[in-house]
Parts: sequence; structure tokens; C-alpha cells
Amino acid sequence: MGLRDFISKQFIDVIQWTETGDGVLAYRYPMQDMEIQYGAQLTVRESQMALFVNEGKAADAFKPGLYTLETRTLPLLTNLRNWDKAFQSPFKSDVYFFSTRLQTNQKWGTSNPITLRDKDFGMVRLRGFGIYSYHLVNPLLFHQRVSGTRDIYTVADIEGQLRNTIIGRVSDTFASSQIPFLDMAANLEELSKKLGEQLAPTFGELGLQLDGLVVQNLSLPDELQKRLDERIGMNMVGNLRDYTQYQVGQSIPTAAANEGGGAGLGAGLGAGMAMGKAIADSLSGQGGAGTAPGAPAVPPLGNADATPSSAAATKFCVECGKSIPRSSKFCPECGKSQG
Repeated sequence: MGLRDFISKQFIDVIQWTETGDGVLAYRYPMQDMEIQYGAQLTVRESQMALFVNEGKAADAFKPGLYTLETRTLPLLTNLRNWDKAFQSPFKSDVYFFSTRLQTNQKWGTSNPITLRDKDFGMVRLRGFGIYSYHLVNPLLFHQRVSGTRDIYTVADIEGQLRNTIIGRVSDTFASSQIPFLDMAANLEELSKKLGEQLAPTFGELGLQLDGLVVQNLSLPDELQKRLDERIGMNMVGNLRDYTQYQVGQSIPTAAANEGGGAGLGAGLGAGMAMGKAIADSLSGQGGAGTAPGAPAVPPLGNADATPSSAAATKFCVECGKSIPRSSKFCPECGKSQG
């Protein structure tokens, strides 16, 4: 190393990190052409942890506080380097800071519907959406398995991994629960708790802690949701006669507002009422297929014991057409002689 290189080398006596924005999980302190001065001050703030890495090996981890970097505060690093207690020269190591803040409002959702067997609807395809939150608790494990030697590692870098892990667990839970969709959708809080318990170990393997997982919504694809709405509507209808009358009543203002609405309103209303009554009667077993409402029953033909029709004992007035007894000489209505 030349004299100029030696003079230009910087010795670090204060090491600290303040986050400039959200979403940073790991940050490597810039060390190019710099060495840490023996006895330098390391400041680790609340919501942070720091990790020393020497010659590719993790040495010491620091929780929030102020530390003087010397052999008494770096026992593992001292061991690795075989330092003498009187060693006073600068040393070079990598220092990583980690944010332990809660990462909130992380979203997850099923990009494709999950096909499962439902007790009520048979085979259905189910969608799920929600949010989750977590924070970093083990910087050494996170550094070894996730962030590595990168200068900056962000929430966005690990988002896909965590989201797909959640979706995979959600799919397994839905498929193995044997709980009907309607019951599952009505107990989202209990479902969220169960999923959170199942996912906690997976997050722990990455040095993270899952603080909360919420299933905000479970739904069916549009075509299946339409069928469910129809089924709910039929259950709500109940009495078909009352429902038909209600529908007819609701159509009156619309028909009256249309051009010429008054002309066809009466006929349409009558037809609608007649149809509604006919349907209701057929469902309740009342009335015959060819009998008009309110019409007297016609005696069956060919019955010898049937009573003779009263029409055989009457005739019609030749003047006014009124039905009169056949034996009458004069019409009691108009007085016309019947000859």
C-alpha cells in the first residue's frame, strides 16, 4: 500500500444507521476503503439490531444500545481473530443493520380459485383475500438464509415468498377442513387464527415472527356467486302467491310511466294476477287444469242419474231475448205475446 493510499484510508469511529424510508429490512454499512477504529462507537437504535460479520463468518449481534467496539464487547470476534488484549489497531469487518419494526398491511390473495369439495354445493372454486403483519426477530438467521451480503434488502424482495407461502397454507387448510363454504365465510376470525398458528413456524425459519394474519373475505367466482344469489333469493321468496302479487304491485309505477302505459296496464295487471293465482293454485293442489276460476262445475256427460238441465224448461222471448218459462204466453219483461 502506498503512502497516498494509506493517507486516503478512512477510519470509522462512529457507526449508526437511520432509516431514510419504509420497507428496508437489512442494510450493510458502507465499508469500502474504510476500517473500523478500535474503540469506535456503535449506536443501535430502538427498532434496530446490528450484526458483525468477519471474514464471511457472523461474529456478534447487538440489540438496541450504545457499544464501544473493543475486545470486551466483541468476544466472538476476538476469538475468531485471536486478538491479543493489547491489540490497538483498526480492524475491518462488515456491519449489517436490521429493522425490527412491524411491517404492517402486507396483502395476500389467491390469484387463482382453489377447487375443493363442499358439503352444500358439491365442487366449488373458492377465492380468499386478506392482510398480514410481521417483524424481524433473528438477524443472524435472516442474514444467513435470506438477505445475505446484499447492500439493501427490502420488504418487496421477500413479499412474493411470504405471500405464496400463505396461499399454499390457505389452500391446504381449505381443502382439509371439510367445513362448508357458508360456515367458513361466517367464521373468518377463527379461520384467521388457525392459519396464523400454522404459518408461524414457517416464518420463524426465516428469522421472522408472524404477528397477525387476517382473512378479510372469502368469495366464489362470479358465475358461482350468481347461482348462490339465486338460491338465496328462492329461499327468501317463501310464499309464491304473495311474491307474485308483490312483483305485480312493484311493476305498476313502471308501466304507468311508459308511453301508453295506462292502456295496457289493466290487461297486463289482470293477466299477471291470473297467472299468479293459477301458479299458486296449481302448487297448492286447488282447481282443475281446464276449470276457469269461479266457474261452476259441469256435470260429466253420459251420466244417466244426472239431473236434467233447467234449460229444457225455458225458452227465450222473441222480442227482448230474456229467458222465460216455456209455458208462458207473454214475456213478463216486455209483455210481448209469444204466439
